[in-house]
Parts: sequence; structure tokens; C-alpha cells
Amino acid sequence: MDFAAARAKLIEHLADEVKDKRVLDAMSRVPRELFVPAEERYHAYEDRPLAIGHEQTISQPYIIALMTEALELTGGEKVLELGTGSGYQTAILAELAGQVVTVERVPELAASARKVLEKLGYTNIEVHLAEETLGWKQAAPYDAIIVTAGAPRVPDELLDQLAVGGRMVIPVGSRYVQELCQITKRGDRNMLRKMGGCRFVSLIGKSAWEN
Repeated sequence: MDFAAARAKLIEHLADEVKDKRVLDAMSRVPRELFVPAEERYHAYEDRPLAIGHEQTISQPYIIALMTEALELTGGEKVLELGTGSGYQTAILAELAGQVVTVERVPELAASARKVLEKLGYTNIEVHLAEETLGWKQAAPYDAIIVTAGAPRVPDELLDQLAVGGRMVIPVGSRYVQELCQITKRGDRNMLRKMGGCRFVSLIGKSAWEN
């Protein structure tokens, strides 16, 4: 299979909805086929989520592009990602930001993502195993936070780790369906923008869902 041609066709498809050319260019540089299990490789550039094991998925490319665009990255930011998963979203963030700190609660996924990201030569990514408290306080504050799992509400722990003026993109709702939200931190008052319905696996931890 010609993965490069399939990737170009996907990017052309995404360009109908995604207007940030930097996001599209980043996605065109990241080989999604390396982040999916071997049996799913020929489906890597279909615009749909794919199973990656451990009851987790690699998100639909359109949703990844939409969430990344909503972070409004310009190149020098420090970004926190909750839910490393396959590492595909992590790689796209690393193409667009100065530093990426990513946390994953499944040790096997963290290890496999780290291996692929190192193989691709990324040097601006830290992969950590998730702790009880959401996020990664040790490196806060962050200019942007992206949460790739659904939460029942916007967790205060994550807002505390977001810099003033920073943006968080997070799915909020029930365990079964959520609304994608962009929160911009403005001192004591935060701005909320709703971006449409979505469906993610559950965010596990304090201020989120129990396992």
C-alpha cells in the first residue's frame, strides 16, 4: 500500500473542514501507520478511530485535527497531553509546539508510544505514567492542555495547571457521549466555546470517572 498517497488524500479531505494549514502540514509529516497495530495498518488513513488495544483507540483524524487546531499553537508553547495512547496525537503536537509533556495510565501503551516517538527522532517529548492526580504538576504551568478522554466536567486540577491566557481542549459529558470544549483561561473568568458532539473513552482519575 502507498501510505504516502493515502496520507495526502486524507489531508486533502481534512482541508475541507480544517483551516489551520500548520495543523494539516504537521499531519502530513506524521506517519499514522506506525502508530496503529499491524492488523489495522491498511486502515491507517481512513477518517475513523481505530482500536489500539487495552480498550483504547486512536482518534479519528478529523477529531485530532479539530482539537489540535483549537489549541491555537504558534510554535513555542509547552503543551500537556492527557492520554498518550498510540502517541500519534503526541507527534502532531511535537511538530507544532516547543515542548510536549504527555501522560498515559496504561504502561504498555506508554512504552510502545515512547518507542515509536523515539524512532521518529522527536526530542521535545516527555512520556510519563499517569499519577493519581490528573495532569503532570511537575512541569506546570502549560500554555495548552489537550485531553483525549471524556470527563464529566472540566477538572479544576487541570485548570490550575493551565497558564493564564492558555487554552484547554477537552471532551465533557457522560461516559457515552460528550461535547468537545475549548476553555481559555482569563484570570478569574474562563471563556468556554463548544465545538460539537464527540465520543471518547472515559478519563479516569480524581475529578473524572472511577475506573
